[in-house]
Parts: sequence; C-alpha cells; structure tokens
Amino acid sequence: MKHLYLAVIATLFLMLPGCGNNADDLGVAGECTATADCDPDGDLGLTCLTGFKGGYCGLQGCTADADCPEPSICVTHDDSVNYCFRTCTDKSECNANRSADNEANCSSSITRVEGGSDKACVPPSA
Repeated sequence: MKHLYLAVIATLFLMLPGCGNNADDLGVAGECTATADCDPDGDLGLTCLTGFKGGYCGLQGCTADADCPEPSICVTHDDSVNYCFRTCTDKSECNANRSADNEANCSSSITRVEGGSDKACVPPSA
C-alpha cells in the first residue's frame, strides 16, 4: 500500500506544470511591456509587440505558420503586417496572461497567410 501511495504522489508531481520554457509558459498572446516579459531566456524567439494595447507576446514578419511557435499561426493584421497570433477556440484562451483592460479577442475575422478557418487571438489596437 505504501508503494501505491508513493506511486500516486510521484505521478501527480510529474503532472504539475514545469519550469521549462515553451511558447505557452508566459503565453503567445500574453500582455507585455518588453521582450523579456515574453521570452526571458531568449530561446523562443518571441518578442513584445508594443504596437498593440498592453503589448502582445508574438512575432512580427512571419511568412508562413512554420515561422510561428506553437500554438500560433501567421496572420495578416489590419495594418497589413504579418504576425504570429495564438490560435483559439474561445476568448478565455487569449487572456490567461492579459489584464481585463487589455483583453484580446478570439476572432474568426482574420486573414491567415496560409488560408484556413482557424480563429486567432487578436490584440486590441493601441
């Protein structure tokens, strides 16, 4: 019984979020004021896009989805610039790391560089 208890505890421990960096640790679509807010180790390639209200952790200048970290896609924004924006199915996925004053919208009214019907987290304009 003691071994079963230890196995359950070990399994639960392994299921906890880790400290490793992937594009979702701070969040593609997260609010930021500097690139260090998005990519403190510099290994994800994320930058703080300060042209949006509250900033937006993503990338500018993508030409294909392959240029974007998971879970984001390459989108041509209203300003005619391509950005890596987080994919979403509902608004809550866009705002885990954003304040209420700077909420992003999960929008299907986007222009994917590669086409398709995905939705993306579109940040508010500055």
